[in-house]
Amino acid sequence: MKAIWQGIYRALREEIVDETYPFQTFLPSESTLVARFGCSHNTLRKALAALADEGLLQPIQGKGVRVIYQPRERALFEVGGIETFAETMARLGIEQTTSVKTFELVVADGRLAHFTGFDEGAELLHVERVRSFGGEPVIRDDSYFLASAVDGLTPKIAAGSIYSYLEGGRELVIAQSMREITVEPATTRDYELLELPEGCYLAIMTNQVFLADGTMFERTQSRHRPDLFVFHDIARRKPSLSVK
Repeated sequence: MKAIWQGIYRALREEIVDETYPFQTFLPSESTLVARFGCSHNTLRKALAALADEGLLQPIQGKGVRVIYQPRERALFEVGGIETFAETMARLGIEQTTSVKTFELVVADGRLAHFTGFDEGAELLHVERVRSFGGEPVIRDDSYFLASAVDGLTPKIAAGSIYSYLEGGRELVIAQSMREITVEPATTRDYELLELPEGCYLAIMTNQVFLADGTMFERTQSRHRPDLFVFHDIARRKPSLSVK
């Protein structure tokens, strides 16, 4: 069952994205929104806090809550959260498809252990997927999962949402991710699966993902066509401890 604040979050998010509340305008007052949604002030504040964390709103002391969202022309992947490709495409209203190209159990030798960060000898599930939208292949995800953590995973599930299966079906708690973004020349495999022009470079996001108990269960390289994607993060300045 979804919490009340999540419904408020979705309603306000839709109105911000469709520019019912344009960039730099203020949302209606808190009392107006509480009356509109028939909720408590705490419930509304939870929804507003989620929108602020996502970079759509900024509370201004003594003035209200200002909209800081601006539409972007290219597809947008959030760096600050752990969001699946399917969730991103749904958020952007883009139809997508996923094709599973590799689905195999492997044992990590020294090279693979160094490459992924898993222990040598660990049993891993290697899943390679191609993400497409508008009929064009745009991302190659090359993933290694700790096999014991993804027991029961099938190619059919992998073509949908692995995280939905893990969080819903297996009730795993996916807690955090360590990320690195690089730009690298396309490999032979990239050219084969992504239909790239000669001399292409890709934007590559490497993720090591951890469960709530600290276990690393996934290492994924998402290899993106750079002409279609922009990576977006929310940065907040912290007070300097050295300033007196």
